Amino acid sequence: MSSSIPSHVDDLFAIVMAGGSGTRFWPASRAARPKQFLALGGQRSLIAQTVDRLSSLVPIERVLVVTAKDQAALVREHLPELPEENVLAEPCARNTAACVAWAALEVERRAPDSLQLVCPADHVIAPVEKFAATVRAACDAARALGGLFTFGVRPTHPATGYGYIEAGEVQTTVDGHEVHAVARFVEKPDRARAEEFLATGRFLWNAGIFAWRTRDVLAGLDAHANEIVTPLRAVVRGEKSVDTVYPEVPKAPVDVALMERATDVRTVPIDYTWSDVGSWSALEELNAADAAGNRTNFATDDARLVAVDSTGCIVHAEADEVVALVGVDDLVVVRAGDATLVCPKGRDQDVRAVVERLKDAGGRFL
Repeated sequence: MSSSIPSHVDDLFAIVMAGGSGTRFWPASRAARPKQFLALGGQRSLIAQTVDRLSSLVPIERVLVVTAKDQAALVREHLPELPEENVLAEPCARNTAACVAWAALEVERRAPDSLQLVCPADHVIAPVEKFAATVRAACDAARALGGLFTFGVRPTHPATGYGYIEAGEVQTTVDGHEVHAVARFVEKPDRARAEEFLATGRFLWNAGIFAWRTRDVLAGLDAHANEIVTPLRAVVRGEKSVDTVYPEVPKAPVDVALMERATDVRTVPIDYTWSDVGSWSALEELNAADAAGNRTNFATDDARLVAVDSTGCIVHAEADEVVALVGVDDLVVVRAGDATLVCPKGRDQDVRAVVERLKDAGGRFL
């Protein structure tokens, strides 16, 4: 291997959380193919992009994917090189704390003295080299200091859709990357509070990406989420089936169950492109605009947009088809399978209300 190419982090495992339903991306995201399996912001699916991004850090043999049981086949389809035993299939949704705990125990079974990187399957991050550099810095700091690490995005505007991290004092610097103590976590603020956070320069968006030594995360779970991690030990030891245990595990996000309760928490600020691709409007950041200011995210090379006196629109299509716009501005237009979505860009978060109405009507088209 060339000395100019960074080697894998020898003691690192990567855990990819891929169990989400992605309702805000209906109608492209459906129960049979949620958001993480869509090609958004690239030619490959989000989950494939995520694993590609990890390839300079860990070999595929040390990548674990936690997903819903009915999505396990999709994971294998999109990641054919992933070992079958590295897919942890949840029989029911229990949020991210159970996901993190189960994966951490499985890593402990294989390599108790290891490090772990935990990341969602549906983010877009670039450039990959900068991402890898911050992960390496966090790993070095985790070995030296212990504790739990989270990645914080330097905010560019007063966003109200993200949780925030207040960064405290700088505890160390690794290869130019500052490692701060975490003063506190703050849930999604209103606009006025978000503007206050931005003005202080101390607050970061919570990227939902974590790094830690295996023994540190399990110690934290034992101390703060024992009711989640203890039942799962019986699964990893082979004493009980996951189908029996998982439905009884409490539902909780890992931020609430662990990170907000633990005291030894640190953050590594990041300043490269990061998007959780939280709604259709996020495609504005991920796809270049044409001469009229419209952006397309087409799954095939033969799909085509014809825009007449129309600007600022976001168009997604999955088949070899034409989408035509006449005299409209700032719309989201999505063609996927047997459904079409049209809404103003400012209302794209309300797609979830459509999903709820379809559920109430019997669930067809979901």
